[in-house]
Amino acid sequence: MLENKEISALFHLIDDPDDEVFSTVTERIISHGRAIIPNLENLWENSPDENVQGRIELIIHKLHFRDLVQEFTEWKNGTCELLHGSLLVAKYCYPEMIATSTLQEIEKIRRNIWLELNSYLTPLEQVNVISGILYSYYRLKGNEVSYEIKEDFMITKLIENKRGNSITNGILYLILSELLDIPAKAINIPKQFILAYFDIDYQFPNPSKQQSEKINFYIDPLNGQVYSQKDVESYFKRISVPPVPSYFKPLNDKRIIQHLLEEFSKCFNDPEQLYKKNELLFLAKLLED
Repeated sequence: MLENKEISALFHLIDDPDDEVFSTVTERIISHGRAIIPNLENLWENSPDENVQGRIELIIHKLHFRDLVQEFTEWKNGTCELLHGSLLVAKYCYPEMIATSTLQEIEKIRRNIWLELNSYLTPLEQVNVISGILYSYYRLKGNEVSYEIKEDFMITKLIENKRGNSITNGILYLILSELLDIPAKAINIPKQFILAYFDIDYQFPNPSKQQSEKINFYIDPLNGQVYSQKDVESYFKRISVPPVPSYFKPLNDKRIIQHLLEEFSKCFNDPEQLYKKNELLFLAKLLED
């Protein structure tokens, strides 16, 4: 643990009732970086005052968040790998998490799917293999997006509980598809997180045709159900929205993680947690080009 007179003086001011003083103290403590966390944890254990404990927890959270901002910045400026990005989102709630078991489980699922694939399968047969392993063998379940269930937005919890929402289930499906060279991509259909299997032989767009004609079919990540173009057109009629070409363009990994952060932020609407909502939206904004 760090030891010096300044830290000792700062710790004595944590319970100061003046918010400005506490804000200044917090900034000074955070300037010491992660190395001061053991000191803060020790102070928490020896503080009977719940208000002081709450303030210590907030300072530790801010320290972890500062590091997470740096990690997201590096991710944005690096490979923008979908799996890494989804793990960073989970890290917001579990900053000390070790992702080893999650990575091992994803590799196990990938290998089980790979053993069932071969070059003679049609696109639909390929997707049926992935969906069969995920939803029947692995028993992955899907919940409709609910902002009451924070765990559904974290891929680590999806792997642990075998249950997620359409976004995290879809991200897992996309990660596996990328590892297996299956051309499934997320698209921007309103009020849905849905995947599309793109025709990999499609090279030269015909301006007279809609973007959606590049797509063989659609996949619902909640349960692996396949939809046709006609099914999707019926959906647009039902919601009274014209199916413009931009809805059928594949989303890049950065935009998918940005969408996950934006949706995750809606889990924190209580007045006491609004700062978490704002932090997640800050991270989403950070990923803008």
